Amino acid sequence: MRFIGSKALLLQNIEYVVNQNTVGSEESFCDIFSGTGIVARYFKPKYKIYSNDMLYFSYVLQKATIENNKIPNFKKLQEIGISDPIKFLEESHVDLKCNFFITNNYSPTNNCQRMYIMPQNAKRIDFIRHTIEEWKSKKIISESEYYYLLASLIEGIPYISNITGTYGAYLKNWDKRALKNFGMVKLDVYDNKKNNKSYNKDANKLILEIEGDILYLDPPYNNRQYIPNYHILETVSRCDNPQIYGITGMRPYDNEKSVYSVKDEVLLAFEHLIEKANFQHIILSYNSEGLMFQHQIEQIIKRHGIASSYKLYSIPYKKYQSKIKSKKTELFENIFYIKKNIPKVVYFDLKSTVSCAGNIKSNSTNKYIKSPFNYIGGKYKLLSQILPLIPNDVNTFVDLFTGGGNVAINVNVDRILCNDINSKIIEIFQAFKAFHIEDILGYIEKTVNSFGLSKENEKGFLKFKDYYNSCLNPNPLDLYVLSCFSFNYQFRFNNNHKFNNPFGKNRSHFSNNMRDNLISFVNKLKSSNIEFKCSDFIKLDPNSFEKEYFIYCDPPYLITTGSYNDGNRGFKGWGKKEEIMLYSYLDKVNKQGIRFALSNVLEHKGKSNDILKEWVKNYNITYFNFDYSNSNYQSKRGKSKEVLITNY
Repeated sequence: MRFIGSKALLLQNIEYVVNQNTVGSEESFCDIFSGTGIVARYFKPKYKIYSNDMLYFSYVLQKATIENNKIPNFKKLQEIGISDPIKFLEESHVDLKCNFFITNNYSPTNNCQRMYIMPQNAKRIDFIRHTIEEWKSKKIISESEYYYLLASLIEGIPYISNITGTYGAYLKNWDKRALKNFGMVKLDVYDNKKNNKSYNKDANKLILEIEGDILYLDPPYNNRQYIPNYHILETVSRCDNPQIYGITGMRPYDNEKSVYSVKDEVLLAFEHLIEKANFQHIILSYNSEGLMFQHQIEQIIKRHGIASSYKLYSIPYKKYQSKIKSKKTELFENIFYIKKNIPKVVYFDLKSTVSCAGNIKSNSTNKYIKSPFNYIGGKYKLLSQILPLIPNDVNTFVDLFTGGGNVAINVNVDRILCNDINSKIIEIFQAFKAFHIEDILGYIEKTVNSFGLSKENEKGFLKFKDYYNSCLNPNPLDLYVLSCFSFNYQFRFNNNHKFNNPFGKNRSHFSNNMRDNLISFVNKLKSSNIEFKCSDFIKLDPNSFEKEYFIYCDPPYLITTGSYNDGNRGFKGWGKKEEIMLYSYLDKVNKQGIRFALSNVLEHKGKSNDILKEWVKNYNITYFNFDYSNSNYQSKRGKSKEVLITNY
């Protein structure tokens, strides 16, 4: 795709600057003005990538090629007979029922005289865009599949557009390129085995939310706003049918203008960006004819970086061909470098640091896989009583309150959906699923060694806890390591989501048993079709469930003293209101003919859950023989009556 200011010809120069000024241990690269994402894609094989752009069509391209680590398999489309969705979209009969916004406004049909796209190609684009959106709304394609198809559509449009390079104007005669039949572009996707992240935000706002090693800046350098030059791609991406205006059919963009294209505002915005950047290495590409002068840039980045590390690389840049020779001096693309005095951010290193190679095996011989978390109310010791009660014909197992995941990891079904309102635990599960066990163990080993973590070293633990709480986007694996050395191996947060569990002196550490549990858990995770979701249970609409679904609930218990009940741990508490909502939710599930099982306690320490006792009269009840050791369920005032309530 032709793009104003594209760095396609400067990629090796940028890489040279990176290599000259880094030490090789850097793990993350942020391209905060991504454009078409060409720089982010170039560095993706080497680093975890953060990419960003205010343009939505740019965000679409990033979602497809940066966040995705593989070309989607379009499983549900295959199930309905569409083996190749791109071929289907390119060759299917155009449905006249779809909204022909592009056709009616950007091709010479009816009352429109704009010659951006030939009518037959515009109709195909409208049909494809309508179909992709319809597949998404019907949940036939996933988010990753949606953005991949949309990006393939966007990438194909410039190949048949009747323009000189941008959409600021169209040609008065049809270019040969515009006469070709439209085709989507099958995008290549590189798998760097890292959890890459793309954003669609103002760079100066995003910089307050992220941190890392290398920050690459390629802001607009003149007063040309980008949206007017790519308004058709933006409209196709957003599918919002805007109120267009003018000869070229421009979309409104007053609220989306970049301050980097405004002479009176660019210096202030740039200084704010550099000042707030929590990155060790900052690299800026900027044209010598830009709104900011070289000496201004140098002053700003030296003011907020290590002045002695400042470097400037000037690369002669051939100007656009013109019949009139410019009297100005030769044009340069300047690459500025500065280092900031910021402590190294520890990220998940996908280069294994453990000594053993190959597949790591657990020494565990347990019948069931045990969660690597010591989660309050975990059901590991009840598995032998719970699992036989789950029907054999279940297709999808929905664990509505996943917690430590003991039940979900041990069920044998085609698909598992794990949900929990605690975003922290879900992020750890996602990290476990995303990375190889060798790399997870290597990261844990490296972190333990870096902070000197042990059963006795409380100072090391407190230093690590302070480090974790200071991170804007803390690594989920750091939270897991923290829990390994915390009191009773548990998770506790304050209302600001800061970890506040005390040190587990002379007891808590990453033991061999925990290592074995982690290996078994992660291996099973990777071999299973498990999805993770972070949501309040009430937001999971039962109407979206099918008859073959099975709902398992292990909510916080109303009459116990679990720390997650009080609402003072940074997450929503659990009280009578939530209890009643859950029972109503399960009643609705029951009416739809979907089976469910609910774990709970009828009595605890002399207390009685009368709400539950009344509600359970409509269902079946099984009593279990077990008392929790890590929740003090056994007491002088009586045992807890642990039950499983089912509607079958």
